[in-house]
Amino acid sequence: MKILAFAGSSSKNSINKKFITSVSKYYKEKDDVIEILDLNDFEMPLFSVDREQEIGIPEAAHAFAAKIDWADLILISLAEHNGNYATAYKNIYDWTSRIKGRKLFNGKAVFLLATSDGKGGGRCILDIALARMPKDGADILESFSLPEYSKNFKEGVGIITPLFRSQLEAKVRKTKRMMATKLTENDN
Repeated sequence: MKILAFAGSSSKNSINKKFITSVSKYYKEKDDVIEILDLNDFEMPLFSVDREQEIGIPEAAHAFAAKIDWADLILISLAEHNGNYATAYKNIYDWTSRIKGRKLFNGKAVFLLATSDGKGGGRCILDIALARMPKDGADILESFSLPEYSKNFKEGVGIITPLFRSQLEAKVRKTKRMMATKLTENDN
């Protein structure tokens, strides 16, 4: 299985990148390939219709779309900025969605996550994404929010709170089963 993982943040110290990197390790089986993206590798001018008319769609948007198309499963941990997408992610989303003839996620399976140091754990952004992303072609298999990141997560270990760890692990097992079924159906 080809797995693409990224955080919806451009911060060098993104807790969502640390979180998604940790979660991606649950998916490493003998033949699986995991690629962890850094949104900084897809930096583009701020999207506007005027800018699109001036310069066209940047190559970075096509490169991001190619990464989406490559994957069987996409793991995303969204950062929440003022109750919404982080600007870096939203800008990539906007540019890539403008590529003619495509929905951003093109029917790809997605496990959607979020974390923050707050008690909500990025729940607002998960709610926004759960409502929006299926319209852009995401097949959302599951979602998970980790509240109070600094209290519940330890770098190099993962989630340290037994309740949250067991909830995540149950969702990982569920998504693995769903992907096994999808991949078997696609082979037939």
